[in-house]
Amino acid sequence: MARKKKLLPLQADKRPSENSVLLEMIQYNDKEYLKHADLPVTELIAHFKTHHVNWINLDGLSDHTIVQKLGDHFCLHSLLIEDITTEHQPKAEEYDDYLFFTLKMLYRIEDSTIEYEQISFVLGKDYLLSFQEKDGDLFGGLRERIRLDQGRIRKRGPDYLLYRLVDIIVDNYYTVLDAIGSQIELIEDEIYNESSGQEFKKIQALKKELIFLRKALYPLRDALSKLIKDETGFIQPHTLRYYADVYDHVVHLIDSLDTYKDLTSSLMDIHINTLNTRMNEVMKVLTVISTIFMPLTFIVGVYGMNFENMPEIPTRYGYFVVWGCMIALALGMVWYFKHKRWF
Repeated sequence: MARKKKLLPLQADKRPSENSVLLEMIQYNDKEYLKHADLPVTELIAHFKTHHVNWINLDGLSDHTIVQKLGDHFCLHSLLIEDITTEHQPKAEEYDDYLFFTLKMLYRIEDSTIEYEQISFVLGKDYLLSFQEKDGDLFGGLRERIRLDQGRIRKRGPDYLLYRLVDIIVDNYYTVLDAIGSQIELIEDEIYNESSGQEFKKIQALKKELIFLRKALYPLRDALSKLIKDETGFIQPHTLRYYADVYDHVVHLIDSLDTYKDLTSSLMDIHINTLNTRMNEVMKVLTVISTIFMPLTFIVGVYGMNFENMPEIPTRYGYFVVWGCMIALALGMVWYFKHKRWF
C-alpha cells in the first residue's frame, strides 16, 4: 500500500525561464565529487569519466545544436532526439545501449493553472542525461546531498539517481493536488456564501487542470510499470523496489485525482442547485407580491371606470373606505401566506 509522501514546497530552485540555456555535469562516486558548468558541450563531454556517475543536465532546449551534439556523442536515436525536443506524454522506451524516460515536472498551481515543463532522461551504463525545457527545477536539495555525500546516493549508480529525480518530481504532484483540494474547498465556500458566474469559471478551470493531470499520471503509471519490468539491465535488481515504491505513489495520486474529479463534478451540481434554489426563492417572492396586488388591481380597476351610475362614487368617505379595504386585504393575505409558510 502506498504511503503518502510529505508535501514539498511549490517552487523551483530558480524561476523557470524558457530562454536560458544552462549545461552542467556532476560526476561522483563514493570517494570523489566533481562539477563542471559554463563550458561548451564539447569541452564538457571531454571531462566524462568511467567508474563514475556522470549526470549531465541541460536546462533549456532552445539551442538544438547542444542536444544534437549530446545525441551524437552518446549515439542517441534520431526519434529519441525528436521526443526530447517536442512535447509528449510520459513514456519509457528501451534501446540497446540506454533507457529513455520522459514525464511532466509540475512546479505550482496559480489561478487554477498548473505551471509545468517536460523533462526527459536518458539512462546509460555510467551516465544519466536530463533535458529540461526551462531553467530551474526541483533538484537543488538533491544536488546538495550529492555534494555533501549525504545518504546512500554516492554509493549507488545512475539508475538510483534516476529514481531519486523521478521520486522528487512525483512528490511534487502531491503538492499540486493538495493545492487543487484547497481550491475546491474555497470554491465550495464561495458557492454557499454567494454563488455567481465566477464560481462556474473557476470550476471549469479546475476541471481542465484535472484533465491535464489525468493525461500526465496515467501514462506515467504505465511508463513506471515498464521500468519495473526492465530486462535490459540498466536498472539494478536492488533498485527496482524503489521504482515500485514510486509506482505505488502514482497509483495513490491517480486515486486522489479521481476523488477530486468527483468533488469537482459535485461542485458543479451544487453550484447549479444553489442558483436554481435562489431563483426559486426570487420567483416565490415575486409570485407572492403579484398575488397580493392582483385583488388590489381589480378593486382599483373597478372604481376607475367612468360610469355615472356607480353608487359608491358620491359617498363622502368612499375614497378612504376603498383604501382601508385594500390595506386590510393586503395585510390579510400577507398574514395568510406567512401562516402557510409560503415565504
